Amino acid sequence: MNKDLILREKLALQRTILANQTTLLAFLRTSMYFLVAGISLNNLTTVEYGLVIETIFIGISVILIVIGLLNYFAHKKRIAKSYTHIGDYKIEYLDSK
Repeated sequence: MNKDLILREKLALQRTILANQTTLLAFLRTSMYFLVAGISLNNLTTVEYGLVIETIFIGISVILIVIGLLNYFAHKKRIAKSYTHIGDYKIEYLDSK
């Protein structure tokens, strides 16, 4: 078994884990933007339907964070399944020494 192949696969999985975390943080950031926009809308402006727009922004914020969390945990489960395939090579590599 090629040791470089095992290392390359582990590093690829680490990059995938970090990308998954980055995506979650991006969803969280966008959700927070909508939340702040919704909360501050009535305080900063006098829009006729301010309460409706505020509710829509806060609703979008909640939807985004739920989608982000569902996406994160779904991909985390897939990544964990991918990691078990690397473990199959460990036995062959250790036996060849």
